[in-house]
Amino acid sequence: QVHLVESGGDLVQAGGSLRLSCAASGSIVRINTVGWFGQAPGKQRELVAQITGGGSAKYADSVRGRFTISRDNAKNTVYLQMSSLKAEDTAVYSCNAIITTTDYSTRSFWGQGTQVTVSS
Repeated sequence: QVHLVESGGDLVQAGGSLRLSCAASGSIVRINTVGWFGQAPGKQRELVAQITGGGSAKYADSVRGRFTISRDNAKNTVYLQMSSLKAEDTAVYSCNAIITTTDYSTRSFWGQGTQVTVSS
């Protein structure tokens, strides 16, 4: 009943910026905590940033100070502003949202992912 779509991935040069979006639609009552995950080829998926329903953010050490997570509840969208990008940031970025639906069940949903490639 819920669909998450990521967008904003692109090929950028080191030092550049991107803004990723994660838009949710469907039978949504509430979007709770949302996380952005990154998975590089041959590497395990890791949590990059998360934001609670109340707007409290946490970041992986590798991105703290460079990335900012935010949300627009009116648009059911969470953003990841990525600045000072490094080659090591190259990955497929996916969002995972804990969502309460109209039947009042709560579970997590994944988007399809968006590719970020940083060239040096």
